[in-house]
Amino acid sequence: MAETRDVVELILRDHRRMEDLFRLMRSVEADRAAALREFAGLLIAHAEAEEAKVYPALKRYKNIDDDEVEHGEHEHEEGNEALLALLEVDEVGSEEWDSKLEELVEAVTHHADEEERTILNGARENVAAERREELGAAFLEERERLLKDGCGDIDNVRRIVRS
Repeated sequence: MAETRDVVELILRDHRRMEDLFRLMRSVEADRAAALREFAGLLIAHAEAEEAKVYPALKRYKNIDDDEVEHGEHEHEEGNEALLALLEVDEVGSEEWDSKLEELVEAVTHHADEEERTILNGARENVAAERREELGAAFLEERERLLKDGCGDIDNVRRIVRS
């Protein structure tokens, strides 16, 4: 895949990877625990990088609805809470695990769909390509820093949810 720095494309790429990880976490043939570990890091790093580097910049554009951006932040909180609930289940593949997984899938899928239709389409239409690339570089740098710091670790997810 060609390397892109466009923040819209980077966010969409993460959304597609999350969908792939959901499929793995649902599969009895996959290493579901490993998929969850990767997912936890990706979800936290993705959301935190969006909130730190992308959302504040997009709020400056008059054709991008500030309420949608704030709603996106609220949905990140819901996704983080659902992630923590799944991480706290003791037995991978148990009924409780499957139930908490579906709650997580629901929260994250709903957010990604809404974000793609509102915020990301607005960014694609109203933000110059050069600026989207600048935002993409900042998003990637913050995302990678968070991943390197183990942001998906259960203790960090607890701290984020409870703060």
